[in-house]
Amino acid sequence: MIGVLGGTGSVGRTAAERIAAWGLGELRIGGRNLDTARELARTLPAVAEAVRTDLNDARELAAFCSGCRVVVNCAGPTYQVLDTVARAAFAAGADYIDIGGELVAKDALTSAGADLDGRTAVFSAGVMPGLSGLLPRLLADGRPLRRLDVYVGGAAVFTPLSAVDALLTRGPRFGEPMAAWRDGRIVPNALAPLRAVNLPGFPVPMYAWPYLTTEAQTLATGTGAHEVRGYNVFVSNRLPEALAEAWAETDGVDPDTLAPYAGRVVRASLLDRADFGAFYVMLFTARPHPGSAPGPTRVLLTAVDSYALSGVVMAIATRAVLGGDVPPGVHLAAEALDPDATAEVLGSDPLVKEFTVR
Repeated sequence: MIGVLGGTGSVGRTAAERIAAWGLGELRIGGRNLDTARELARTLPAVAEAVRTDLNDARELAAFCSGCRVVVNCAGPTYQVLDTVARAAFAAGADYIDIGGELVAKDALTSAGADLDGRTAVFSAGVMPGLSGLLPRLLADGRPLRRLDVYVGGAAVFTPLSAVDALLTRGPRFGEPMAAWRDGRIVPNALAPLRAVNLPGFPVPMYAWPYLTTEAQTLATGTGAHEVRGYNVFVSNRLPEALAEAWAETDGVDPDTLAPYAGRVVRASLLDRADFGAFYVMLFTARPHPGSAPGPTRVLLTAVDSYALSGVVMAIATRAVLGGDVPPGVHLAAEALDPDATAEVLGSDPLVKEFTVR
């Protein structure tokens, strides 16, 4: 049995559809709305049951995890979930995959001495973080790079929960704004925002704000890149201004304090979509050292719905864990999944409008 929590949302629905289509096993769809979960279960090309599940209810969560081989958590918000569902999955003898979590959830699960008992957990198995740290490895296969640039973003709508999560992704366990990675270390205030810049794959001039994520830092050390530059890319200044306003007027760490600002983030994203339509682009460019081995220098992925695309990544991670391709332990998806195998799936998935490695 494969349990999909949050199965009625865009991420969970897509994950469940791919898991069923790939014949990975019977499914259990969990969500707060039982009718919606039942409706999804009826449409899947696999045996599937629906269970009303509130992940904040310990008994319901334990019952959901019971009998599962792997629990796939597409529910949030990350700042509330952390390692709660992972511990319930482990207690039931199941492996675990989470769309979010990042280092804070990984730390929470490992620091308190959780009994892994040979189990596997994969956090951040979404688009960003996730693909944003995995796909650039296609450019660095077997050759250290002189420079690697990461551009991720577009015109995607935030939900109230995802807006609070975005507002909470600051601090040393997430990344450092305006910084770059050079010569094996973080260089603060090394970069400036790019305004109205034309980037390959993006349909209109974009606003790119430097942000060196912890995922990008790990990517730099793992690939031996001399320099890494990371940018969050927006279609206008609305979202950067809404985020900056919240961070300037709050401590940036209290979800209750940030909640009123989440509405401004949601409204900014809705205005962007109204003006420019929905699109999401991931662009990675590499500059090899002179005389290095030949290889690709650009990866480009375009899609419409970043949430549904994250569901594809969750399904890919599920297949990898069930297939024994991820060893026991606690991992981040960008470090645990196979870049080439992931690229092969993405290249043929109908949610991906364009995927090129050249």
